[in-house]
Amino acid sequence: MKALEIVKRSPIVFPLACLAAGAMVFISEGSYWRSIGTLDELGNVGIARTSIQALAQSVLDAESGQRGYLLTDRKEYLLPYERAMSKINESLLALDQYYHDKPAAQQALAQLHALTETKLSEVALTVRLHKEGKGDAANEIVLSDIGKEKMEAIRALGAELLAQENVKVVEGRGDLYETLRQSRIGITTLTALSLLALFMYLRQRGALEVQQLELKRAVQAERDRLEVEVSERTAQLTELAQHLQTAREDERNRLARDLHDELGALLTSAKLDVARIKSRLGGTAPEALERINHLVDTLNSGIAMKRRIVEDLRPSALSNLGLVAALEILTREFADSSGLQVHCTLEPVELDATAELVVYRVVQEAITNLTKYAKAHNVWVSLAGRDGRVEVSVRDDGVGFDTRAKPVSAHGLVGMRYRVQAEGGTLTLVSAAGQGTSIQVSLPRAVALSSTP
Repeated sequence: MKALEIVKRSPIVFPLACLAAGAMVFISEGSYWRSIGTLDELGNVGIARTSIQALAQSVLDAESGQRGYLLTDRKEYLLPYERAMSKINESLLALDQYYHDKPAAQQALAQLHALTETKLSEVALTVRLHKEGKGDAANEIVLSDIGKEKMEAIRALGAELLAQENVKVVEGRGDLYETLRQSRIGITTLTALSLLALFMYLRQRGALEVQQLELKRAVQAERDRLEVEVSERTAQLTELAQHLQTAREDERNRLARDLHDELGALLTSAKLDVARIKSRLGGTAPEALERINHLVDTLNSGIAMKRRIVEDLRPSALSNLGLVAALEILTREFADSSGLQVHCTLEPVELDATAELVVYRVVQEAITNLTKYAKAHNVWVSLAGRDGRVEVSVRDDGVGFDTRAKPVSAHGLVGMRYRVQAEGGTLTLVSAAGQGTSIQVSLPRAVALSSTP
């Protein structure tokens, strides 16, 4: 993957690398095959030189065998003669194969063939005459200068051919050196170009890395700035939410107090007035008494409604009887209205007034939500103090839900969470499809203030 990123960022690098590799392969292969051709040619030249030298040596060996046989009349001298004759034929055959496509040396080779055949004919004639008992005739031929002249001519032609092959050897060595020199120059040049390209690439990559580092630093600085801004905004929103919650509770308290005092006084006064009118009418106006009784019932319903509204706005049981009694009343009324089995385990705990109200509202919101969505049969509510903290739990055996999925409306849970966090606590929601839902709240226990004497 890194190689692909480098190629994408530097599109010229890959073609240049391929071009340099191709050029190096071309130079290397060209030098190799040219050197191979030169070495093969030098090998053939060596074979030709060896054949020329072997031919001259074999002719000399044949003559030496002939002289030894003529002087000693011992047949063992004929063995070197016969071996030399076989080697002469092999050397001539090798020279014919080597010079078959070299017209410049064909004439000298033909002369060498003729001289060699003449010399061998002379040697064979003397050996045959000696075998026939004509030793004097054979000696006369040997003592004549004919054999010497032929041998000198063979040596001269051999030297001429050797000189030509030596020239080829020198030229081949020169070609080989030139090939190696050109190969070195080409590879050195390509290596220098490759190093230059590598230097330019590393320089470009270094500049790119510096640019990326600066961009990364800028992005990190912007990210840090945004995180600080988000933290500040979050703190502001949290503070605003807490302020709104406090203002809401204060408004509820004020409204509950107004309803309790003013509306309660008005309804009670109206009820007393209706009672006086009813006592004065007595049984004189049955139809009016019926209307008055209906009015009394209406006033009683209004007083009851006022009481429920006041309790919803600010539960009087919480202020008068404490948190445990208020939760018992709340859960009992919920069980009566919903028909669910509510199991309570409530222990007295030490909380300040605002924290007690938070616990009451969390339990109230939780049981309201499970009435709407949980489809439960049983509800468990617990309140206990552990390790300097107050633990509150509301659990049901309903359908549950996937906490990872984004809910359609989560304002109730968000409100509960903000209420709990405002008091320095934590709220944990545990739920799964088909396994019910559990809301757990942990709040710090209120610090008891010592009374002064």
